Amino acid sequence: MSTLPSRRPRLGVTSGGEGDRVTTLELFFDLVFVFAFTQVTALMIDGDPPRSLLQGFVVLSLLWWAWSSYAWLANQARANRGLLRAAFVVAMIAMFVACLAIPEAFHEVPGGVPAAATLVFCYAVVRCAHLAVYLAAAGDDKALRGRVVRTATTSVAPTVAILAVGAAFGEPWQTWIWLAAVGYDFAAIYLGARGGGWIVRSAAHFAERHGLVVILALGESIVAVGVGVSHEPLTWPVIIGGVLAITIAVGLWWQYFHHRFEQLEHALESRQGHDRARLASEVFTYLHFPLIAGIILTALGIEQAMAHISDDHLGPLGGWALAGGLTCALLASALTTIRIGGSIPRMWWASAALVLASGVLLAVLPPLWSLALAAFLVAAFCARDEMLTSRSQQGEAS
Repeated sequence: MSTLPSRRPRLGVTSGGEGDRVTTLELFFDLVFVFAFTQVTALMIDGDPPRSLLQGFVVLSLLWWAWSSYAWLANQARANRGLLRAAFVVAMIAMFVACLAIPEAFHEVPGGVPAAATLVFCYAVVRCAHLAVYLAAAGDDKALRGRVVRTATTSVAPTVAILAVGAAFGEPWQTWIWLAAVGYDFAAIYLGARGGGWIVRSAAHFAERHGLVVILALGESIVAVGVGVSHEPLTWPVIIGGVLAITIAVGLWWQYFHHRFEQLEHALESRQGHDRARLASEVFTYLHFPLIAGIILTALGIEQAMAHISDDHLGPLGGWALAGGLTCALLASALTTIRIGGSIPRMWWASAALVLASGVLLAVLPPLWSLALAAFLVAAFCARDEMLTSRSQQGEAS
C-alpha cells in the first residue's frame, strides 16, 4: 500500500488530505466541459446517425478521461496552489481549443486548420501536463510515482499515437481507429489501477467532484430545451414540452442524488489504501462514464423532441436517444449500488428493460407525448425507489 507523504509544499504543491473539498479553480475548470457536452450533442445531431452517435461516444470518452485525470490529480494535491494551478489553467485552455474542433473532428471544413489533428494535439497536452504535474504531486511516494510513469508509457502514449494515426487516415477509418484508441485506454487504465499505486486522499472531495460532473451533464439536458426551440415561437406545446423535459432532468437528478450519492460517498469513506482507490476507480471513474453518457444521450433526445415539438412523430433518432439514454443512466446508477454491496430488486431490471423497449413507442409518438411518456417512466422509477427506501428505513427502525 502506498504511503502518504506529508502536506509540506513542494514546488508550490500542497498535498491533499481527508476532508478536503472542491476548490473554485476546479469549478472554473468544469465550465469548459459544459461547452464540451454541448459540442458532443451537436456532433451527434449534425452527423449521420447511427455513425454520428458512435463518433459522439468516442469524443465523449476522450473528454471523460481528460476530466477524470484531473479529478484524481486534484485529490492528490490542492488544485488552486502552485504548480497544479498552472496545470489546470493550461489544461483548461487546451480543452477549450479541443472543444472548438469537435464539430469538425470527423468532417473537415475546407479552409481551416485540421480539426482532428488539433483535437489530438490538445488532448495530448492535457494528458501530458496532468502526468508531469502528478509526478511532482506524488512527492516521495515511490509507488505512486511508478504508477504515473507506467500510465504514461502503457496508456497515454499508445492512445495518443493511435489517435494521431486515425487523424492522419481520416474518414471512414478515423471513427474505428479512434474507437480502438479509447477502448485501449479504458482497458489499460483499468488493468493498471488493479496493480495498485494510486491514492484517494479525500473521499469527500472525490465524491463531490463526480457529483458535480453529473450536475454538468444534467445541465446539458436543460440547455437542450433552449437549443431545440431557439428558432420557434413561444407556444403552449413549447411550454408544456419544456416542463416535461425539466421533469425528466429532475428525475435523473433524484435517481442519483436523493439517496445514492450519499451511499457512494460513505462507501468510499469507509475504505482505506488500495481498497479505496480500487473502489474509486470502478465506481466513479468507470461506472460514472455510462451515467454521463446516458444523460448526454437523453439530452439529445430532448433536443430532438423540442426541435420538432409540432411534428406528428418524434422519429427514431429522438425516440431511441430518449429510451437508450434513460436506460443507460439508470443501469449505471444501479451498478454503482451493486458495486458498494447494495442490491437491486429483480423487478427493477424488468422495469429498465421496459424503458429501453419504450423506444419503439417514443419514436412514433408525437414529440410532446414522447416527452410525457419518458417523464412518466422516470417518475415511476423515482417513486419506486422512494417506496423501497422508506420500507428499508422502517425495517431498520423496528
